[in-house]
This record gives sequence, C-alpha cells and structure tokens, in this order.
Amino acid sequence: MIPYTVNIKLAARTLTGTVHLQNKPAVDWGWQGLIAQGCHSSILIIDPKTSQTIQVLERHKANVVKVKWSRENYYHSLSSPYSLRLASADSSGKIIVWDVVSGTAHCEIQEHAKPIQDMDWLWAQDVSRDLLLAVHPPNYIVLWNGDTGTKLWKKSYAENILSFSFDPFDPSNLALLTSEGIVFITDFSHAKPPGSAGKKVYIASPHASPAHSKPVAATPAPTGAKKALNKVKVLITNEKPSAEAVTLNDCLQLSYLPSKRNHMLLLYPREILILDLELSQTVGVVAIERSGVPFIQVVPCGQRDALYCLHENGCITLRVCRSTSSSPDESGQNTDPEQSVQELVYDLRSQCDAIRVTKTVRPYRIVICPVNENSAALVVSDGRVMLWELKSHSIKTSANSSSGLSPLYSPVSFCGTPLGQNQKRIPDLSLNTMIGHSFISGAEPSRSSGQQEVQLKFLLTSLLSGLPLPPFALRMCPPLTTKNINHYQPLLAVGTSNGSILVYNLTSGLLHKELSVHSCEVRGIEWVSLTSFLSFATSAPNNLGLVRNELQHVDLPTGRCFAFRGERGNDEPAIEMIKVSHLKQYLVVVFRDRPLELWDVRTGTLLREMAKNFPTVTALEWSPSHNLKSLKRKQLAAREAMARQTVSDAEQSSVESSVISLLQDAESKAELSQAISAREHFVFTDTDGQVYHITVEGNAVKDGARIPPDGSMGSIACIAWKGDTLVLGDVDGNLNFWDLKARLSRGIPTHRGWVKKIRFAPGKGNQKLLVMYTDGAEVWDTKEVQMVSSLRVGRNVSYRIMDIDWCTSDKVVLASDDGCVRVLEMAMKSASYRMDEQDLTDPVWCPYLLLPRAAITLKAFLLLQPWSDTFTMDIMQVDYIEKDEIKGLIQEQLNSLSNDIKSVLMDPELNLLQRCLLVSRLFGDESDMQFWTVAAHYLQSFAHARQLNVPVPEGQPQPEGAQNTPQSHLDICNDVLCESSFFQRFQLERVHLQEVKRSSYEHTKKCADQLLLLGQTDRAVQLLLETSADNPSYYCDSLKACLVTTITSSGPSQSTIKLVATNMIANGKLAEGVQLLCLIDKAADACRYLQTYGEWNRAAWLAKVRLNPAESSDVLKRWAEHLCSPQVNQKSKAILVLLSLGCFHKVGEMLHSMRQFDRAALFIEACLKYGVMEAKSTTSKLIGAAFTEYARLLRSLGLKEGAVLWASRAGGAGEELLEELFKAEGAEEQPGLEEEQENLQSTE
Repeated sequence: MIPYTVNIKLAARTLTGTVHLQNKPAVDWGWQGLIAQGCHSSILIIDPKTSQTIQVLERHKANVVKVKWSRENYYHSLSSPYSLRLASADSSGKIIVWDVVSGTAHCEIQEHAKPIQDMDWLWAQDVSRDLLLAVHPPNYIVLWNGDTGTKLWKKSYAENILSFSFDPFDPSNLALLTSEGIVFITDFSHAKPPGSAGKKVYIASPHASPAHSKPVAATPAPTGAKKALNKVKVLITNEKPSAEAVTLNDCLQLSYLPSKRNHMLLLYPREILILDLELSQTVGVVAIERSGVPFIQVVPCGQRDALYCLHENGCITLRVCRSTSSSPDESGQNTDPEQSVQELVYDLRSQCDAIRVTKTVRPYRIVICPVNENSAALVVSDGRVMLWELKSHSIKTSANSSSGLSPLYSPVSFCGTPLGQNQKRIPDLSLNTMIGHSFISGAEPSRSSGQQEVQLKFLLTSLLSGLPLPPFALRMCPPLTTKNINHYQPLLAVGTSNGSILVYNLTSGLLHKELSVHSCEVRGIEWVSLTSFLSFATSAPNNLGLVRNELQHVDLPTGRCFAFRGERGNDEPAIEMIKVSHLKQYLVVVFRDRPLELWDVRTGTLLREMAKNFPTVTALEWSPSHNLKSLKRKQLAAREAMARQTVSDAEQSSVESSVISLLQDAESKAELSQAISAREHFVFTDTDGQVYHITVEGNAVKDGARIPPDGSMGSIACIAWKGDTLVLGDVDGNLNFWDLKARLSRGIPTHRGWVKKIRFAPGKGNQKLLVMYTDGAEVWDTKEVQMVSSLRVGRNVSYRIMDIDWCTSDKVVLASDDGCVRVLEMAMKSASYRMDEQDLTDPVWCPYLLLPRAAITLKAFLLLQPWSDTFTMDIMQVDYIEKDEIKGLIQEQLNSLSNDIKSVLMDPELNLLQRCLLVSRLFGDESDMQFWTVAAHYLQSFAHARQLNVPVPEGQPQPEGAQNTPQSHLDICNDVLCESSFFQRFQLERVHLQEVKRSSYEHTKKCADQLLLLGQTDRAVQLLLETSADNPSYYCDSLKACLVTTITSSGPSQSTIKLVATNMIANGKLAEGVQLLCLIDKAADACRYLQTYGEWNRAAWLAKVRLNPAESSDVLKRWAEHLCSPQVNQKSKAILVLLSLGCFHKVGEMLHSMRQFDRAALFIEACLKYGVMEAKSTTSKLIGAAFTEYARLLRSLGLKEGAVLWASRAGGAGEELLEELFKAEGAEEQPGLEEEQENLQSTE
C-alpha cells in the first residue's frame, strides 16, 4: 500500500466563463425551481435562490443551443415521482435527456447533423409525460419519447421552420414560425403526425401593404379613437405577399399568451403585436418610440395579463395590460361603452437598471420563474446571471394619477382564500398575490377594505459571475499535509488575460478572492506559502522586442501586492518562467534572451544574476532533495549541548526530558522566525539538450555535474522531478523517465507533438504524472512507465487544453479555450457528478433532490400540520420510521426554507386550502397548483351560496347573486372554468375590441357572427348592413339582417328556422346552423349539435355565454365525460370542469379511482370543512375509502402518526387498518419487554 498523505475530498466541478453566441437561446427556468443554462458544450444548473451552480452536465461535443426542463403537469406519486429531467440540444443535432441529480443521460437522440432550431416538452401529460417535440432543420418536426429516445413520428413542411409555440389552452393546437409567415396546426396529436399542412398565414409588412395607406372603406374619417387602427404596422393575410414584403419580415418571436385563450404575440425589434387568432387581427400594439431601446425578447405571463420585455441595453421592463374599464374610483366618469376600449394597451409598470453594453458584453436572454412569475434571470454574454425580483410596496395616494396610469391594487386573498384577521402572509409570494385582476367593463368589484394601491419595482437579489475571457494560467496552492491540516484551504489561483487573478475555493467552487494584480495578461503563478504567491505578466513587445515585466508578490489574507523585483522590469526581454524551490526559499526567474536571475524569496533580495555567457535555459526544475533535516539535527544537538552544560549533574536526569521537549518546541518556532538556509538544487537544460545541475546554499551558488544530451530526444521543453524520478519532455512528443537511484533512463515516444508541461501529483509515494500537449493531456504512472488516462481534442472533447495542474493526489484541474476551468477525476472523464454528494455552501430548497419516497414524505409532512396538535418544522418530532440518513436529508430541506415561509406554514390561521396551494407552489407542482386553485375558488363559492341559504343542487353552478364572494371570480387564464357571468363579459368586450379593429369584410362578417352567438342582435344587424353593394354577400347579409330583426317567438317561424338549421347542419354547414338555432334561443340544441360533430370546445364556449346554469351544466358534464373517454384521456381537465360545476362528490370519486389518494382525501376533508359535502349514507362510503387509502399511503411512507389519524377519521372502513397499526406498534414494543425480563433474570 502506497503511503499517501492526507487527501482532501474535492468534488469534480466546472468553473465556467463567457457564453458562446450559439448558447444565446439555451436557458430555461423550470417548474422545479432551477435554471438550466448552456455554456459552450456544458450545461449549468443554477439555484436562483442561493445563486449557486449546483451541477454541470457534460456530454455534448458541440455548443448547446437549447435546454428545456420537463413539465410537472401530472399527479406525483411513488410511481410518478418528482424528478429533475432536462432535455438539451446542440449545434450538431444531438438531443440528450438528462437525469440531473445523478448527472447521467437517460437517452441520446440524433436525427440530422444540423443545429436543433427549437424544442419543448408537451404540456398535456395525462397520456405520457415523456413526449418531446423538436424542430430538425430545415423543415422537420419530430415527436420523440424523451425517456427511451424512440421516434414516434416525423412531419415535413414546405418552409424552413424557425421556432414553434404550443397553445397553453388546447394541446391539439401548435403554431410554427417559418421563414415566410406562420403555420397554424389544429390537429396536433401524440398518436400520429398532423394530417394537413396546416393553415398558412403570411405576415405582410406595412410598406408592402396598401390596406394601411388609407382608412378602410365604409368607415368615417378616422377620429382620435380610430387612429389606433391605422397605427397597426402589420396585416395578417392568407395571400402570399410580394418578395419585398418577405424580406422585411423580421419577426423575432412568436408566442401564445397563457393569460387568455386564442391570443398570440409577435415580437419585432421595435414593437410587440397582440393578435386575436379568431379574427387573425391585431388588437394591441406595444411600440417603442424612435429614441427607445429595441426589444430582444418578450415573456408573457399566465397569472396576469402582463409581459416581461428584454431590451438591447439589458433593461427588463414589465408591462401590464390596462384595465378595460375605468378603475372603481373613477367608474362614474366613463359611461360610454363605445369609448371604453379601443385596443389592448400594456402600460409600463416597472423597469430595472440597464447594463453597460460593449462589444463582448451583451444581454442574451431572460427567463421567468414559471411558478411565481415574479422573478427574472438575465443571462449576459460574459457569463453573468443577474436575478431580478419584482417587489410591491403600498402607496398612500395615487402616484399614478399624474402619469395617467390606472392604479394597481393588491388582492385581498392569500393562496386562494381571503386573508384571516391576524393571519401571516408571505409578501410578494407570486405575481397574482402582488397585483389583483384587471377590471373588465361592467365587472368592477367594490373596492374592499383589504385592498391597497401598490407600485412595483425590480430589485437585484443575486448575481453569478463567471471567469473572464481565456487564456488562463493555473496554479494550485501547496498540497494538504499532516502539518497544515488544521488551517488548509484548497485554493486555486487563476491568472487571466486582463491581469487580474481569481482565487477559487475548490471545496465550494466559489470565488474566494478576486485581485487586480497586473496590467497585462498573467503568464504564470507560483505559490510561496499557503496564503501567498508570486505571479508574473509581460506586456506586448515594443519595436526592439523588449517588454515590461511585472513580477508581483501577493499576500492573500490582506490582499497586499508589491513588485518583487523592485524597480526592475521596464524594457527588458520577456520573462519565460518563474520557479520556486521545494522549500520555498529561492526563486529562479528565466528570461527569453538573457541569463537567469536567482532570488531569495524570504528576504526579497537578488542572490545572483548569471553571467552573460550562461547557457540559454529551455526547461528548469528544482530538486525535491535538500539538507534541511540534517541542518535541524545539527542545530538541535548544538542547543542540547549548550543546555546540558548549564544544568548541574544532580539535576540533569530529572530535567533532561523536559529540556529536550522545550528545545524541540523552541526549535519548531524558531524555524519560522530564524531562517535556516538549507542547501537546494535545480537542474536545467540548454538548447542542445545538455542537463546542468546547480546547488544553492544561502547566497553561494555552485555549478555541479553536467550530463550530455540524449541523442533520442529533441529540444527539451519541460522537466519534472519527484523523489528519485526525473522526467524530461521534448518538443517532438518524447518522454524520458530517469530513475536516479538505479541510474537508468527510458525514453517513450508519445507521438502527440510538443510536450508543453509536466507535473507530478502531490502525496508521498504518489508517482502519477500529468502531461500537457497541444492537443490534450495524459496521466502517466512513472513507476510502471505506462499511461493511465488520456484526453484528446476532437476525440473525447471539443475544447483545447491551455493549462494543467493537480489539485489533489487524485484530481486534476484543466483550463480550456472554451473559458472553463474543470476539476476532473484522474480518468479525465466528464465533470458531472451526483448532486446529493455535493458539498454546498448554502442549503438549497429543492425536494426533487430527495429520493422519490422522501420527497412524497416531505410533502405529506408539510400538508398534515399540525402533528400531535403542535406545528413543527422538525421531522424528528414526528413518529416517522426511516433511516436517520434520509431523515437528515429531509430535515436539511426543511431548514433551507425561508423564515417567512416557515412562519406561515406554522401559523394556526393557515387553512387547509391555503396550505395545499402553498405546498404545491413550494414543490413547483403544476398539476397540484391548477387543481387547488380551482378547487379553493369553487369550494368557497358554493359554501358562500349555502350560507346565503340559496339552495344549490350538486352539479349546478350557483345563481349569479350568490357569487359575490370576497374573491369575486377566477382569473381569465382559467378560460371556461370561470363563472359564466364573468366569462360572458370578457367575451363581449373581446368582440367589441374585434369590432373596433376590423379592417376587411372578412373581419366584419366574423364579428357579426360572434355577436349573434352572444345574443347581441342589434349590434350584429348594424354590422350586417355595412356590407357594400358591390360585395357578393350583399344580398345574403341584407336578408340575414332582416331575419334577425323580424324573428318572433311564434311557433311556425321557430319550427321553420329550426328545420332549416338542422338541414344546414346535416349538410355540413355547422356554424350557420348553430347561428340560426341561437337566434331562436335554442342554444342548448346548438351545443348538442356542436358536441355531436366533435366541436367540444366551441360547445363549452357557447354554453358559458348563452345558457342558463342548468342547461350549461348539462353541456359541460357531457364534455367532462368526453374528456374522460379513453381516446381523449384528459381526465385532469375533466376534474377541473366538474369542480367548476360543483360536482364535488364526483370529483372525489374520480380522484379516488385514479389512485390520487392524498389529493382525494385532502379534497374531501376540505369539502367537509366548508360544508359542501356532508357525512351521510351516500357519501360515507367514499369518505371512508378515500381516508383509508390515504392512511395506507402514509403507513407505507413510514408516517405512522398520520396513518393513525386518517384511519380513525375513516370510520368503519378504517377500523381494520387501525388494528393493524396498533398490532404493529405492540409488536415493536414486545421485544423491549422481553429484553427487560432477561435482564431481570440475569441480575437475579
């Protein structure tokens, strides 16, 4: 066994630097709470809360161009656990799906060898949560199984595809941004490729479009209100525009709005266009003034109708859609509905500071936290990641009135329910807890006492910075030994091209100190102690080839620097290298065309400047042998002799031992204060390959033996010496191993070209050697004289090695031209590691890092507070059967929660619904959040109706009057799940906006149709009568106008129209037939026809806007049944629809049948608490079954206390389980009793 010195445990890691231009779009913030960012061919995983890089994934050979976290839109259980899954794509067309915790690849996908243009996971995860759609250039979309790497289907299109966007409201809709326009796909499915080529829409530019040069016909001259229309700089057409228009298509981005259905944004450098897709019409424009800074990117929010915009100067702005009605305070002043809205206006509400943009420093991308939507991370090209958080602060008087902005109010609810009197809340938890809904015409809630007017501002909360531009010079501090173990820190000094030196602590990977030492590129660093080093830099040569040399001594604790060579350094040949002796006594400075200098490091004095005829040095190394030990022995013997003479013979024997120990102490202290000049040696080679041996002692320098050159070696480039082994490397790639004891030498040709650098590993008896070549590096075992591992550019890696060193006896550190510094195992494989083995400076809240079972346990522990009637954040206080190691990991997670969150979770005022919603937010559980948001709203809504004694049969929405709960209504991002009255108002307002914006007959026709469906007959007639006489539809529209105005409720006319309508539907004119049925108030029949013909979404829409609660409920229930059918399989959506109808018993049954036991039990418990479900004979079976299954789940997790509680709540159904639990408890206690009896017997 080789006696190694103590070895410090360092994790493999990568210190990253600047970001490549191809990495620009490669950044994503996942529901899991972490940010993934591409940096050259590596992927960084960043925790934004603690601003730490917690993982680096390395397997790509080319630059990473896309990264996407998988969605968490599914029910999580032991079989479908919380897991960190990331897909990344590179410029060579390879896609890798990662298990981020272990740093390994699930699968690798390769279709073509061109860069992946775009990629995303499918958000509807009921069928499968592994589906990944990718755009393979130039014009293919391919659906992959991201777990197995299997190709499900592939489809090609006519134009080059640039990017795509999924419709967040309908999984069958997809929009492709192509080189010519937009392609809308409406039959997207995981089962088969889209059947049609999609609907193509071309984007014409204002210069090529005559429609915008004059006002649209049949409208009066544009008033101030109508001027907005003529400002719109884009026209959506179905005809292909001229070549001139295509060249002007500079659309940067296309994205569906997650805040409202059928809306999309298009981003141009100087404007954002908001499109209503039903009309293919622009309904809003965010334009930048001529002096403003152009856009780079925009991220739309879902919780509020708001846009985060990134500008070219690195400034992030937040724009919130203006309320379409006046605010409640001014509602009396603006009564004309015609004037209420002319277009969607996004007001600037907050902006952060810009960055200093230079040639090398540019903003690349922003990503927004998808869970809370109130934090933005900005990636800058120099490797910085800036985290901006949105903060709200209340203001007394309206500061907005002077700026003309309507005020923003904070909502009164917290986590879905009204805030209690003394309830604690988390400030700025998420965007929808910071600002309330935008008001809609006719839907102004009365301003409640809890609402305060707020202003928003950005706050920079953390900053991650990377390494500057390469090249780098590396040097690890002296190795760990038994003597320095108490105060050792593994510090790596990195010299940079701008003259600064960065010192990293490799235990944490964090920057320890950044020192601005030199004015030009650092060429080399040598440590002279654990806390100080020498570094040198050389300026660019002048006309004579002379430079300014800078040799600085740096003391780390104080940061003090001084010029080691004093005034020397100007106009002299460049320093080639510096070498510090083994005992850190002497320093050799080697110059290009000038003899070397020998300095005393301790005193900073020049010992010798070699003569002019001194040979030119090509390589130099100090010997590890010295005479320090023998000097110390002599010194100690002399001191002992002196001490013995002063002590009398009688006392001698008693004091001898103590004197010697005192002397030894004094000697070790004197070592620091009084320097002993030990003899040290160095060897060097000249241009002919001759080896010289020089001895240095004090200020005496003696020339030793000379060894003639080895004929097999070329010009020697480097030397390494450890123990009895000396190794020489030459410019031709030969290594010569000398065994000084056995006086043998052995030459090995590596055939890898110039040997740039060789270094022995630290540690006694460790004879490993690290060799650097122009095309990579190798590790050799000098005892066996054989190669251990190899790294070659192009074969293993895509980067070039620029410097090397050992950081411990078994880990190497490499600097590369991609701007990274990598700490690798001796095998020099990937720097990815297991995250659970990582030693982080700050604990990270991320339940996804736990084992699946532990993550589910942690969730149950937070949900089931209080335990034993006490609120606790200590898992040890709960009866939990599990290994201490796993308990410790769960406790670490609990400890990493912020104090705000802990205090709210331990607040007795926090009700069950709020707790469920808060925990789902903490876990980034998309499916849970959606479920509990809708459940919380409708449970309160129906409970409120009951308190008002309004009888509501289960499965019917409550009457409108009963809906004025303090929360008023669900956000419109929930679409058809909203209350009918609110949904109807939103649709009326939307059609009014479409009407204002229409610019062609097609638009007018669509508006009229929509108004007829909404029951707005008078307005529809006006539009129908606008049709010009030369239009082919003039006669038809005129007759339709007559029909609409003359419809009576008489039987014959009704039956005739109904007959015509059904005939039309039977003959393929579904929309026209439905319209006729709506005219005679047969909307319920219209919905049934729509459902029969598969237009389920349209039927649901019509039911919400036209039908009474009972009829609407029937239509939506049928829709829910359809969603549950095997061919559709959208049960999660069906559950939300049933929640909005108040079918709580049915929801409980479905959750139980889908084995979502914890969600089912907690939901039923909430129903019982809110009084919308009663424990009676019809419901007791469901309650018992749900509670018992939840108890079984808790028992399987080891949470016995929770299992007993829920089993006892289950009534008769839980009795058997209770018995089992108590039996198990008794069995555990039994062995203890037996042991006691045995002990008693033995004492007897």
